[in-house]
Amino acid sequence: MKNHKKMFILIELLLAFAVAFLVFTMFWEKNGKAKYRISVVIQDSDDGQWSALKYGLKMAAEDQGMELFIVSTGGGLTAEEEKSLLQNEIDHGADAVIVQPAPGKDTEKALEDVKKRVPIMLVEGGVFSEKEDSWLPVAGSDNYGMGKALAEELLKDYSGNADGKIFGILTEYSDSEALARRAEGFIDAVKKKGAEISWFAADDFSESGKDSLESLPKVDFVIALDDKSLRTAGKCSAANNLHGALVYGIGHSTEAVYYLDTDKVQCLVVPDGFQAGYQSLTQVAQSLGHYFRSVQGQVVPHTVLRKETLFLEENQDILFTMSQ
Repeated sequence: MKNHKKMFILIELLLAFAVAFLVFTMFWEKNGKAKYRISVVIQDSDDGQWSALKYGLKMAAEDQGMELFIVSTGGGLTAEEEKSLLQNEIDHGADAVIVQPAPGKDTEKALEDVKKRVPIMLVEGGVFSEKEDSWLPVAGSDNYGMGKALAEELLKDYSGNADGKIFGILTEYSDSEALARRAEGFIDAVKKKGAEISWFAADDFSESGKDSLESLPKVDFVIALDDKSLRTAGKCSAANNLHGALVYGIGHSTEAVYYLDTDKVQCLVVPDGFQAGYQSLTQVAQSLGHYFRSVQGQVVPHTVLRKETLFLEENQDILFTMSQ
């Protein structure tokens, strides 16, 4: 009788083990074989400025065992267009999203709605917010710090004095939180040294007509605060269309580096796009499947490049990631 009872208990234990194994196997199907899917939405995704970011995303996806999908976007997106793309990705199986915030005051609300469905990480910069309790994690360089670093580099070239110098500031968007912070950092630094800001322009600037960069008032320096603006200013400088103005800027593409190397740009501050991509995906990946683990923002470094330091060994990694 005792042997029958022992056998019964043993069978029950085996059945319990089989059920536990089945549950584990089903869980593994999602986490192991099917993988989690992470979708990425950035403005004008095929543009060369995103090479380092995409390389970092791909490397992190391999390391974390994630499926990565970068949504093809053909240009600038509004907050609603971006939200629609993200919602579509979630509806088609995205378990988390990484997004460069669209410019504008409506972006926060749009992305907060997305956050209610899946984990989200922002890259490049945050969003304008009127609420203290609104929190969306960001992986990227310190935008205020980059603007300040650019100003400090320029001031070094003029013995720390900008008295009587006239500046024009160029950005791709007028209502981007990231670019606003860069401008704030730059202006705070040069204003104390006597600089005059003549104009603040936000446009993609066609090569001719009323919207050309050449048509703006003459300045001593054009300060380009994003990669597209830097390339625009570099191209105009190469064509001698800036009335002698010198270009300083922030950029992260091989074309931006080309203009630095050919003396069309005097100094380039480069946010580490590879680390922004790698850290953003790693953070998101580590939050998936862990209910109590939230996505944490990550501050990544930036590098100051000059023509004379461009090919130093210490700069080779960042140049390599931009060329991938």
